Amino acid sequence: MLKIALPNKGSLSDGAVSVVSEAGYDCKRSGKELEKTDAANGVEFFFLRPRDIAVYVARGVIDLGITGRDLNEDAQAPALEVLPLGFGKSSFRYAVPAGSGLKPEDFGGKRIACSYRNIVERDLKRRGVAATVVRVDGAVEISVKLGVADAVADVVESGATLRSAGLEVVGEPVMQSEAVVVARDAETAARPEAVRFLHRIKGIVVARAYEMLEYDIPRAALEQAVVLTPGIESPTVAPLNDPDWAAVKALCLRKGIAETMDKLEALGAKGIVATPIRAARI
Repeated sequence: MLKIALPNKGSLSDGAVSVVSEAGYDCKRSGKELEKTDAANGVEFFFLRPRDIAVYVARGVIDLGITGRDLNEDAQAPALEVLPLGFGKSSFRYAVPAGSGLKPEDFGGKRIACSYRNIVERDLKRRGVAATVVRVDGAVEISVKLGVADAVADVVESGATLRSAGLEVVGEPVMQSEAVVVARDAETAARPEAVRFLHRIKGIVVARAYEMLEYDIPRAALEQAVVLTPGIESPTVAPLNDPDWAAVKALCLRKGIAETMDKLEALGAKGIVATPIRAARI
């Protein structure tokens, strides 16, 4: 039976349970149980701390897991990332006292507070900077004010928390994080039951990125219209009863679809309809 770890709490947990459920697996808990068996699909789900998932997967105790890329990369021996999931996105950045002028290359001899020690140590080594990494488990942004550190490294979404602590983000992101599926190794990810799980999950991820766009278009504007909606291989074009018109159907990226509809309308398209899709294999 395939063993899969899901986050036990927080936004990563909500997103993971949602995508796995939509993929046809029974993984919803009635309470706070740590294990759930989906006998119909041959899967055992284990609900673990997001930070621990990479450890269990990398050691082969669990076959696959969903966690944050940052949490996986911070593990001493990261598991193999096999599929990004498109939710839980954030940046891992350095922040310094506002107006200090400090930059990452100036961190030599400084103290850097963080909750992701391994990521920071690897990045500083890559930069050739010798700094002291101070490991804290939470409220990293207050470390400078408390005199524990000269700068911090933390997961940044809006940056509001850092600004409220008198800090400003500096330098390029150390890494861009999001929820990912991890496996022990390529061999584990190639097992038939793992491949089926990954294909199902990818189908949901792809479906969330696309919508089906349908419209009627004057044939005189058809060539311009299909440039706007090329579909995956090519759009479906069907004749209408009126020989001067055609019906077009194409998968389009959800991002920017409103602008595409505006342009189609300007070309004279009618009956423009965008429909969400539940799952896809592309």
